[in-house]
Amino acid sequence: MTAKITESSSHFNDLEQMSTSDLLKNINLEDQKVALAIEKIIPTIEALIEACYPRMKTGGRLFYIGAGTSGRLGIVDASECPPTFGVAHGVVVGIIAGGDSAIRKAVEFAEDDLEQGWKDLEAHNVNSNDTLIGIAASGSTPYVIGAIKKANNVGLITGGISCNPGCELEQEAQFPMTAVVGPEFVTGSTRMKSGTAQKLILNMISTSLMIKLGHVKGNKMVDMQLSNNKLVDRGAKMIQEAIPVDYDTALELLKKFGSVRNAVENYKG
Repeated sequence: MTAKITESSSHFNDLEQMSTSDLLKNINLEDQKVALAIEKIIPTIEALIEACYPRMKTGGRLFYIGAGTSGRLGIVDASECPPTFGVAHGVVVGIIAGGDSAIRKAVEFAEDDLEQGWKDLEAHNVNSNDTLIGIAASGSTPYVIGAIKKANNVGLITGGISCNPGCELEQEAQFPMTAVVGPEFVTGSTRMKSGTAQKLILNMISTSLMIKLGHVKGNKMVDMQLSNNKLVDRGAKMIQEAIPVDYDTALELLKKFGSVRNAVENYKG
């Protein structure tokens, strides 16, 4: 079995004897390695996006699956897509071992079931037009591996986000995105660098896909949901930038048409 970098000993010892300043500086020093590790795998992330995009363009969905921190990160990314890009809640879906209760509290041994991941996906009627991305820092979580193997067999595109080169997820996923960030500051605490790497990769995947699917114009979130006063204010100002109206008129247009895109497209000056 390949040695797990994510479980290897920290480069730092006697953490409890460090000053607060040293703790923060050393954690930050380790965090700086994350973006550089991701830079090395951009071609694979690109390949995954290019494969996924045509399917999503014709109604395919993007699924994330993981356990613990990895599962929670997938759920966070999926849950942000509707308010940010105006897509329906079922377009990007996050699934976590142990179900929704595991978002807040760990469910013991849920990640060890090789069959349950696929069972949870079947509840969403997955099909060969969908894409499944497994998220597992170790790259060996049975719940994730089982789902990826089954997805491969029935024609889904599969990706894997992990931090251990040579891991099982890397071997099973069609598009393995392995960010080798090295040992954690606190040995084995993969919510740290590994979790940060996973979050950054998920940001890249969902944001790039949503841009390619037309939910951003210029650099603006023209389809964002108007779910609070801050976003309503932002939307009105975006309309002002796009068409020659004052703030109050922009606000009226936004409320009438429901989104920045619709307001601008339906404006008759």
